Amino acid sequence: MEETIAGPAAAHVPKQQGDSIAEAAVRYVEERHWDVFPGTWLDVADGTQHCSCGEPACPAPGAHPAHDDWAARATGSATVVRGLWSEQPTASILLPAGRTFDVIDVPETAGFLALARMKRMEVAFGPVILTPDRRMQFFVLPGAAAKVPDLLQSLGWAASSLDLVTLGEGTYVAAPPTRYGARGPVQWACRPTPENRWLPDAEELVPTLAYACGRDR
Repeated sequence: MEETIAGPAAAHVPKQQGDSIAEAAVRYVEERHWDVFPGTWLDVADGTQHCSCGEPACPAPGAHPAHDDWAARATGSATVVRGLWSEQPTASILLPAGRTFDVIDVPETAGFLALARMKRMEVAFGPVILTPDRRMQFFVLPGAAAKVPDLLQSLGWAASSLDLVTLGEGTYVAAPPTRYGARGPVQWACRPTPENRWLPDAEELVPTLAYACGRDR
């Protein structure tokens, strides 16, 4: 069962109930046309969960790439995805940024403040992930990583003064129902729906996100 924070109704990716990790990965490919790739997974030994990478102090147990060439392994083929997860059904679902989306990553408190303001102002936004590390990740059109520093400067903010990070090419995010070991699952704060299929440009969200991060300092 995929865990979800309150968000728009009638989600299609993934279903509220019943989807395995593999089924969720296929839905991201088929419904959103997102590339995906399998990451590490959680093994259990002596009643304790461990990352399959074997690193005792793994910072993201069960939720990071298993191979250095992960970008080349990412695929948009549902057939390939089914084959990959048949090899390791509990592998995490990772999505490469910089292809069909970039991500703006902010603290959870700033993210919820920004969402509330966007709804009041009727600003359209895309899917939003809530991580177990209490970060929120807003999906926007590709190219945001190059735009955001100048956007912040035009708004009077120094990028170094805000806890706002943009993820583009060469980075990735973990998608629900991936789990970060004992820290818990990745969840949707706002799930992918037919209504938010078209992602916003960074310019549409950065003013509100910057304001919320400024309030959160």
